[in-house]
Amino acid sequence: MPQPKPGAPRPHAVTGPSPDRLPGHRAGGTPEPLRTELIALLGAEKVLWQVSDLVRYASDASPYRFVPQVVVVAEDIDDVSAVLSYAHGRQREVVFRAAGTSLNGQAQGEDILVDVRRHWSGIEVLEEGRRARIRPGTTVVRANAALARYGRILGPDPASAIACTLGGVVANNASGMTAGTTRNSYRTLSSLTLVLPSGTVVDTADPLADEELARAEPVLCRGLMEIREEILADPALVARIRAKYEIKNTTGYRLDAYLDGATPVEVLRGLAVGSEGTLGFISEVVFDTLPLDRSLCSALLFFPSLPAAAAAVPLFNDAGALAVELMDGNTLRASVSVAGVPADWAELPRETAALLVEFRAPDEPGRLAHERRAARVREGLDLVAPVASVTNAFTRDPGTIAGYWKARKAFVTAVGGARASGTTLITEDFAVPPSRLAEACEALLALQARHGFDAAVAGHAAHGNLHFLLAFDAADPADVERYAAFMDAFCRLTVERFDGSLKAEHSTGRNIAPFLELEWGPRATELMWRTKRVVDPDGVLAPRILLDRDPRAHLRGLKTIPEVEAPADPCIECGFCEPTCPSGDLTTTPRQRIVLRREMNRQQPGSPVLDELLASYGYDAVETCAGDSTCKLACPVGIDTGALMKDFRHRAHGPRQERAAALAARRFGAVETAARLAVAAADRITDLLGERLGDRLLEAVTASARTAAGRDLVPQWLPQVPGPAARAMPATRRVGSAAVYYPACVNRIFGGPAGRPGPSLPEAVVAVSERAGKPVWIPGDVHGTCCATIWHSKGYDDGNRVMANRIVEAAWGWTAGGRLPLVVDASSCTLGIAREVVPYLTDDNRALHRELTVVDSIVWAADELLPHLEVRRTTGSAVLHPTCSMRHLGDEAHLLAVAGACAEEVVVPDDAGCCAFAGDRGMLHPELTDSATAREAAEVTARPFDAHLSANRMCEVGMDRATGRSYYSALLELEHATRP
Repeated sequence: MPQPKPGAPRPHAVTGPSPDRLPGHRAGGTPEPLRTELIALLGAEKVLWQVSDLVRYASDASPYRFVPQVVVVAEDIDDVSAVLSYAHGRQREVVFRAAGTSLNGQAQGEDILVDVRRHWSGIEVLEEGRRARIRPGTTVVRANAALARYGRILGPDPASAIACTLGGVVANNASGMTAGTTRNSYRTLSSLTLVLPSGTVVDTADPLADEELARAEPVLCRGLMEIREEILADPALVARIRAKYEIKNTTGYRLDAYLDGATPVEVLRGLAVGSEGTLGFISEVVFDTLPLDRSLCSALLFFPSLPAAAAAVPLFNDAGALAVELMDGNTLRASVSVAGVPADWAELPRETAALLVEFRAPDEPGRLAHERRAARVREGLDLVAPVASVTNAFTRDPGTIAGYWKARKAFVTAVGGARASGTTLITEDFAVPPSRLAEACEALLALQARHGFDAAVAGHAAHGNLHFLLAFDAADPADVERYAAFMDAFCRLTVERFDGSLKAEHSTGRNIAPFLELEWGPRATELMWRTKRVVDPDGVLAPRILLDRDPRAHLRGLKTIPEVEAPADPCIECGFCEPTCPSGDLTTTPRQRIVLRREMNRQQPGSPVLDELLASYGYDAVETCAGDSTCKLACPVGIDTGALMKDFRHRAHGPRQERAAALAARRFGAVETAARLAVAAADRITDLLGERLGDRLLEAVTASARTAAGRDLVPQWLPQVPGPAARAMPATRRVGSAAVYYPACVNRIFGGPAGRPGPSLPEAVVAVSERAGKPVWIPGDVHGTCCATIWHSKGYDDGNRVMANRIVEAAWGWTAGGRLPLVVDASSCTLGIAREVVPYLTDDNRALHRELTVVDSIVWAADELLPHLEVRRTTGSAVLHPTCSMRHLGDEAHLLAVAGACAEEVVVPDDAGCCAFAGDRGMLHPELTDSATAREAAEVTARPFDAHLSANRMCEVGMDRATGRSYYSALLELEHATRP
């Protein structure tokens, strides 16, 4: 096929130039001599300097946007120390960035930005789970997955746990739904390792740490002790500090560190928590963990108003509830965009509010006691049921409880996604004494109305901690001033009326830094400034993020949100999608793909910045997107950036390419035969020349073809590519069959793992179904049909339409009008036929499709075959690779069930994710699969397994390449386990 036409992602309509567009002189990226000096210091692979790199790192989950001069991807403490030393010598500034889920610009810098996520993940479980040593780039979800095996959990539980990392959690003292003031980082952190601005490394757990710090940093030690003595000498100040932390508070530095620590190292350990990277880099943390109480009872209770809901909070606190979460009407209505939330919530009255109440116990007696107390409280409440889905009942059902929490945790993203296009989202959190929560709700609503905002409100009501979201147009100076007036009034209300915390858990950040003195007063604020000067006298680290004397600093750097393609336009750049993205460590993440699109739309046509961004976007965003759409699963509002990248691939196709693709679909029988013959020929070459020489020859031939025709058109030969499948399918009979078996084209072209004796996958499916008394029939005309995923993934709409309609028409006939289920033996093909073909069907075929029951072969085996099979032999251990298609289909538990019947031990790696092989994309861009599988492969190869199982042949090839182990279908193992 001819090459795609260039410039396909070029914006059709540019809304710019925006006032915050990147100026043209920055099109060249990092200026000299900064670029050359850092490359010489660290190596070219650790320095990101192109303008596209700088732009994609310029945004986090906050309303701010600052474009760095350079991005450094640090691999270890030596790199961090080298950057800090360089910054001191050149009078430069450094900001550390991990997940970028911060809501107030803490992860943005205007000079040197250091990525401390990519190479900084890992957890070591200590003392049977009672403690955990964690690297700062590890997400909360990943750490808790490791701890759950020991019945333990971390104290902090922020709503962004899927994406936020422990370095950021500690640096912001993030807490979450249940942490309050007793389970947060400050209270549950055992020790940390801190790299000071000078480069000195302090391990606060080291018994000799104070001695070594005194020797290395005598001025720092003396300065900290002088501040401590000054505070202790002032009883009124001591009392004020203690009082401030009786409720949640992350405004400014943690001054009670001077009260809780007796030595410089102990004080530093406390100050580092919530310091937002302004005092040092947290390279490792050790947490004291908490019991994971698994006996739950929860309810979502609806009230006529926000104050009415808030008034009920103390009752549940007194009853022992661990979590009491508040959601107002705007939040509840916006949540309908979240999968699983009842559609009738959209009809809830505006004044409605709800409390999500949860009790947790270690055992059944404890849960029963909680349920009795909860029932007594509920009986005295004035609850409402404005729509049919509302039950106002406590439940034990895990699925229902998970749904409640999914809606609650989607607060920022769901409400943000529902905002008016082109507006900037502000997220604020504050705390008041819990006894005054109802009063604070009324005052906040009145203040918002006075300034013309219809904000959404939610929060950790049990702890007096409220969040609110509001949107405004950052490109409109009058709207910015309206926002400024609101912030000034809000801060005064919180401090002067409620003596509250302007920041309860999101840390100070750029939005509250100008109001620090309003909350703390001049004396305490000056002690914070002195703390900064003592630890970072040259002001190298994160200036203007926590401390800023400019009263309008919170209005600097507000980002505009230009309109982009409709599927991506609701994005608030929260970053929840990033941990699941296969290309995140290679090129770009879904958030960054959208961020780059927005910058393109800020530019005027022909600008040098726009040209540079477009030049890199093809490979960085479009070509290296696996198209697996797991970003959609991670995004609370279901933004499918993978689908957008497929659309860009489609736009790059000219009419000739679309016609060629459609012709390939019409003549797929010949294509399938040719593909199988090509695989057989390659197999013969390696047989004749030997594997090493044969593979080298094939790699050279395909490399030449790729050079001539393009790297995104011609696959690279990989030694892991399996040999050909058998030419004929196993014999089956239609009469008496329990299901129609559809062997996917990938399993009609490629064979199983080399050297593994036994049947092919189609033979295994037929045999095991027969054994279970559920015989299957393979139609004689499956040759030349396909699930259409080949065309769908590459954006060939015409070819997709041809094959989608053909397979549905064929399946309709095979299954006798849908009376028999269609069993498909590749998970991606199951997803394709079950869901992805639908938009490309004619109206008539869409009606036929609704009658089909498409079942993945793993589900068929788990639900229909296992109950009727006798397992005669098992293997010792099996490691699984659940495919991304299985995640979309919700079939992972079925894979576990099949594997569990075949193996004594079944392991799903904590770092399991999409392999990014994506049909042939792993052959078009092998570097994508290499990057996507690196963490999972490290986990798999850390120990031996007897079996390596999955449910898609090309994913198995990708994992073969990543691990050097042989992966194969779980159904082959099931056939072996049940063979007479």
